[in-house]
Amino acid sequence: MMMQKLLVMLAFCSANAFASPININTADAKTIADSLNGIGIKKAEAIINYRTKNGDFKSIDDLSHVSGIGAKTIEKNKTDILLNDNTSIPAPSNQPVISESIDKTI
Repeated sequence: MMMQKLLVMLAFCSANAFASPININTADAKTIADSLNGIGIKKAEAIINYRTKNGDFKSIDDLSHVSGIGAKTIEKNKTDILLNDNTSIPAPSNQPVISESIDKTI
């Protein structure tokens, strides 16, 4: 029984870990609620209502203008939010970052 609970929790966590980022300017309330941590259907509907009244979000931090959405919620969801369909998350560079002064001594 304990193993089943553990597997269910693991499946739930891994589903969120591999979820694709969503476009906050086009997503419906259900998609927002299902995709973002700490945002249920009520907050997702508040996001939609704000977007309808004020237009598209220009930055992720604009979500702080929505009642019930604070800095902590925004921070934990930053990598899961897109502002348009052309926005992509930059891949990490495999090149080490070396300052110019260190590079000259090498």
